[in-house]
Amino acid sequence: MRIRRLAWAGLEIEADGTTVVVDLVQHPNELFGIRDPRVELPVPADGSVDAALVTHLHPDHAGVPALERALKPGAPVFRPAAFDDVLTGPVERELAASGLAADVVGEWERRELGPFRITAVPAVDGLGSPQVSWVVEAGGKRVLHGGDTLFHGAWWAIARRCGPFDAVFLPINGPVVDDPALQPPSPFPAALTPRQAAVAASILGARTAVPIHHDDEYLIKPAGYAAEVDAPVAEFRRHAAELARVMDVGEWQDFESELAA
Repeated sequence: MRIRRLAWAGLEIEADGTTVVVDLVQHPNELFGIRDPRVELPVPADGSVDAALVTHLHPDHAGVPALERALKPGAPVFRPAAFDDVLTGPVERELAASGLAADVVGEWERRELGPFRITAVPAVDGLGSPQVSWVVEAGGKRVLHGGDTLFHGAWWAIARRCGPFDAVFLPINGPVVDDPALQPPSPFPAALTPRQAAVAASILGARTAVPIHHDDEYLIKPAGYAAEVDAPVAEFRRHAAELARVMDVGEWQDFESELAA
């Protein structure tokens, strides 16, 4: 199994000639109407991907144009249940109009694809939308992708039913969101903080914990977008200690020799 970290929360995972992506998006800056030609981010080759996994249908985790470019004809898009509200509605409609082969996967349900065994496990969305985390297994290795989940009480059940994990990929930016659709606003983080991610990784029994959802080095956010944890990677390293393994955007790792080392 080889894994490449893509933009924001995205992953590209290869095993035995089969490729899946998780939370693939177009350039995240486009979400804010910003185009910076100086910043090019890695994406899978057009028409190269055998399946896509989507943790939830917010635009920073489900980029329909990016999926249309990357997926092979007829390739499935595994996704959580529909929930057509102001936050997920635009992507729901875009996905329906695209003709992509969406497949709703409920909690604890499993799909098989080539060498991959893929399981949807519980997660909690900080803004109230349906969300799952994904367990991906191939070649005797097992990883978990946490989208942008909150801290929740299902970590122990996930560890018992799906563990142990060679690596977990967890959000760490702890954003506090003040959105016009969510008023009055909550003062609490809408995704894991670095300390919470470290605790979740420990409960899951992970050998390695990789932070995602923190790409300030390339993401240009408008004023007032969200209040986030300062220096989240450094704080994550402090809390996760020897579990922490930071991957740069675009970095590939051979799971056998490096992530699992």
